[in-house]
Amino acid sequence: MRIWHQSFTVLDDVPHYRDALARHLAAQAAPGTKVDLHGMQPGTYPSDYPGTHIGHAYLAGLHKEQFVQAALRAQDEGYDAFLIATIPDTAFEEVRTLVDIPVVTFGQTSVLMAAQLGDCVGIVNFIAALEPQLRRNLRNYRLDALVGPITQVDAAFTDVMAAYDDPEPLLDAFRTAARRAIADGATVVVPGEGPLNVFLADQGVSRVDDVPVLDSLGTCVRVAELRAAQFAATGLHPSRVGFFGSRPERPLVDAARSFYGIPQGLG
Repeated sequence: MRIWHQSFTVLDDVPHYRDALARHLAAQAAPGTKVDLHGMQPGTYPSDYPGTHIGHAYLAGLHKEQFVQAALRAQDEGYDAFLIATIPDTAFEEVRTLVDIPVVTFGQTSVLMAAQLGDCVGIVNFIAALEPQLRRNLRNYRLDALVGPITQVDAAFTDVMAAYDDPEPLLDAFRTAARRAIADGATVVVPGEGPLNVFLADQGVSRVDDVPVLDSLGTCVRVAELRAAQFAATGLHPSRVGFFGSRPERPLVDAARSFYGIPQGLG
């Protein structure tokens, strides 16, 4: 089985994260499953990396095209599932209408699985600008009643990368933020971005006090394996009804993308 993992980061720009991610997902996957890591194209983020883009609707939306191209390639190349490995679930609605292979997303999957461990999901992240996207997504998924506090770790992206060499400051900052979420009612915690999730898993963090901390990306790999097995056995794929489900014919998609000058070979 092959799973295409699509990150919102340029993975070669963050080798500590890339290498930890590869180790962790390989350890979580079942024997015979290969998770192939893919990131954004080099040069995607000319400004502060990548949080300033996440905080703007247009820029965040513009980057959806790399996820669309990646998903089309994944299906064309025979992958068994496509994993959108960023908590805002970038391009999920669009991708799900374009391919039949299972599409598994960080945000939706994390909340659904965390809700089996506690009745109030707290999200702890380090990019505050993500919260409006997450809240809107949760309303669209009709999962908003499951999620309570969204709190921020007192750290920046560079601090998370540096923590692989000096983990204690980030571990302390995460526990502090998680305890704020717990005090506000969270009974299970989801780490809110891939780099933070993988760092915590690498450090063996699975609880804060009596509250479980979900390994979101590890969970997504296991869900992708399940969905891929279902698809192979029964052809199970998403609804194809209505605006948010109907699948356009591939020549129509390719022609429209060509008209807008979208380069091929992304992802």
